[in-house]
This record gives sequence, C-alpha cells and structure tokens, in this order.
Amino acid sequence: MEFEGTVYKIMPLTKGTSARGEWQRQDVVFEMQEGTFARKICVTFFNKPDDVARLKEGAAYTVSVNVESREYNGRWYTDVRAWRLQPKQTEAAPAPMPDMPPIAEEPTYASTPEADDLPF
Repeated sequence: MEFEGTVYKIMPLTKGTSARGEWQRQDVVFEMQEGTFARKICVTFFNKPDDVARLKEGAAYTVSVNVESREYNGRWYTDVRAWRLQPKQTEAAPAPMPDMPPIAEEPTYASTPEADDLPF
C-alpha cells in the first residue's frame, strides 16, 4: 500500500533487545489530505534509523507500507510498517521567459495619394 502525506510529528526512538538481538523502533505520524478532511496515520519504522533521520516535519513524502493485524490474548493489534520512503516530487516551476530583444521601429510609409499604389 502506498500513500502521500506530510510529516506531522516524529515520535521518540524506542530501543530494546530480544532473543534475535537489538532492535530500534520509531513511529512517525503522517497527515494525508483527502478533500476537505485531514487524516493522520502513525507509521512504524522498524530498524530504519537512517530513513527517519532524513525526515523533516512539514515535508511531503510518498510512503510505502505493509498493513498487518495479529491477535494476542483475544485482542487484535494492527501495525503499519514502512518499507520505502521517497520525498514527494514537487512540480518543477516553469522556466522563465527569455528576455526579448527590443522591437525595431517600423518603417514609416508615405501618406500621399501618389504613394498609394494598391491594385484594388
């Protein structure tokens, strides 16, 4: 799943040790604009401290996530884990118009009747 959003808040880093070794987890809240409604999504970055270090609050990103739910003691828990993060491409500003050379003065034409030799 993929969405575009701006970084709303970067939560503190959590570290721990499990049977598999040390781990790091950091949650980041993104804000998505859907029409007139703003929705917030909390995304977990698991063992990705470099990705979180590049984030800036207020900046727009495209985030690819996996959504997974699992049961523990009769309750269900849902994780939204990021697996790719890309800065949102801003539209390039149109190139400025080049300076135009000055317009040359038009030649003056005689306004006498004998100079008017139009065929009609």
